[in-house]
Amino acid sequence: MEAFERVAASRAKGRPTGLCYIQNIFTDFMEMHGDRRFGDDAAIVSGIARLYEMPVTVIAQEKGSTTKDKVHRNFGSAHPEGYRKALRQMKLAEKFGRPVICFVDTAGAFCGISAEERGEGQSIAENLMEMMTLKTPIISVFIGEGGSGGALGLAVADEVWMLENAYYSVISPEGCASILWKDRSKVKEASQALRLTADDLLQFHAIERVIPEPKDFSNFSDVYESIKADLYKSLQQKLSEDETELLQKRYDRFRKFGADTYITVKQNTTNHAN
Repeated sequence: MEAFERVAASRAKGRPTGLCYIQNIFTDFMEMHGDRRFGDDAAIVSGIARLYEMPVTVIAQEKGSTTKDKVHRNFGSAHPEGYRKALRQMKLAEKFGRPVICFVDTAGAFCGISAEERGEGQSIAENLMEMMTLKTPIISVFIGEGGSGGALGLAVADEVWMLENAYYSVISPEGCASILWKDRSKVKEASQALRLTADDLLQFHAIERVIPEPKDFSNFSDVYESIKADLYKSLQQKLSEDETELLQKRYDRFRKFGADTYITVKQNTTNHAN
């Protein structure tokens, strides 16, 4: 599939949303509401659950299923209080030694005036800072769209996994086409240039795993079971690590971003000059 076909698949009607993953992977889920500063953002669902017998904290961006639900969830575009709610649950997870699992699916954080007035940028930045030093394992799974800081606010993790038709990009293909070509019809070219597919990001070592998915959204049971088993195995291993080792590996993971690409470009430039 071409890059834009992957983008279209990530947005397809009927694609499982964050709540579908929570309901099919975890048991005893208890949702926690609010950020204790402003309100409760329905675009982010968070709470505690069990992964087999393991207590975990689960955070998911939720787009909604019906039209009414999509409007209620703001189509998965969170306000500042959504990111603060997520961070509150992460800090509680750290306090009680629970691993954190995030499901990412958003075109981007809400960019309206109300969000800016309440500190959208600051709330995302605070998540990035706090997640980098959170003293408990974090795994983020991209299940659909992964747009800009709205996705990154839940993706500073020890490992990032992606479904094969998810995408992760600094900007939407439409936004990129409008800026670079001044023409939104160039969306296919933008999708290709952004290198936003799971295969691209695995090649760049920006993610750790690509999860195959079926063509039929009604047949996702194998996907849920695979993610469930892999999460349990990975988190068990990370919980056995020393806290200092866990944080150092997380730090090193982000420090190496771009290094391989830089070396390759430098080598190609040197060879061309010679």
